[in-house]
Amino acid sequence: MTASVPDGGRAPVARGASAFAPASVGNIGVGFDVLGHVIDGPRDIAHVRRIAEREVRIEAIGGAVAGADRLPLAASDNTAGRALQSMCEALSLPFGFALTLEKGIPLGSGLGGSAASCVAALVAANALLDAPLTRAALYPFALDGESVASGARHGDNVAPMLLGGITLSTPEQAIALDVPAWLHAVVVHPDQTLETRRSRAVLGAPYGLGDVVAHSAHLALFLTGLQRGDAALIRAGLRDVLVEPRRAPLIPGFEAVKRAALEHGALGASISGGGPSVFAWFESRAAAERAAPAMRAGFAMAGFDARAYVSPVAGQRAELLQAPPA
Repeated sequence: MTASVPDGGRAPVARGASAFAPASVGNIGVGFDVLGHVIDGPRDIAHVRRIAEREVRIEAIGGAVAGADRLPLAASDNTAGRALQSMCEALSLPFGFALTLEKGIPLGSGLGGSAASCVAALVAANALLDAPLTRAALYPFALDGESVASGARHGDNVAPMLLGGITLSTPEQAIALDVPAWLHAVVVHPDQTLETRRSRAVLGAPYGLGDVVAHSAHLALFLTGLQRGDAALIRAGLRDVLVEPRRAPLIPGFEAVKRAALEHGALGASISGGGPSVFAWFESRAAAERAAPAMRAGFAMAGFDARAYVSPVAGQRAELLQAPPA
């Protein structure tokens, strides 16, 4: 099969492509379900082939992540499979996809592993379309895939993976935000697992109006600080008074890790996504690297080994690992 090219000639359509999607920090503390940023560190990889059958098949799931072989192979029950199904249905494609996943982001880590699988699969599959879509056009399919894991269509993880850096997301659109180049993050992942559905369950009780108003003020300060590149405003805003107090008890060692970050000059620190990973923001890479060992030690005091990642907040988006073959 061939695809049209602008000069009126014909170009062969790629039959296979591979892509990666990076880990992410969902919520960024003050932006529950709407803010997120990517980090350099663990990643998921998807290998996608175009097939004649009008279906989505997951052929294998592997990688170094514990439990990856227990993830569902049924496409409708898997975030990557469901995302590709959504693409096929929306575009009425006359073909389908076969998918293999390599999991590099730990399960239940709060680093966006379920989102990374579906974004990597979409980026790879998009390269196999006769007319590839924009990243914005892939966003609804990514939301459909992510909903398999979280039970809701929220884009705080998939949006930054598609666009890079920091994003503001709604069910309708994903918006890339300004990111000062000096901003760096430390993300510490302990040897713990916290399922997203469990971490969301503790948020059901009503919130007081005063807390909601305070949180709104923090979010406004935070976003203004990003836009202006103002560290003082970011520091004033990066304080979660709604979600963190309820989730913190689910993460042994959290308070010690956060305290270590703040004692080393962090602009703020909180829970990455649904946890148990913890993130902190710093004004330079050097400051972040100085803080990382102390943050790891916070989890060690609670009896958990942990790995720390230091990354620019303006991290790289998901990309193809290889150019589609001609």
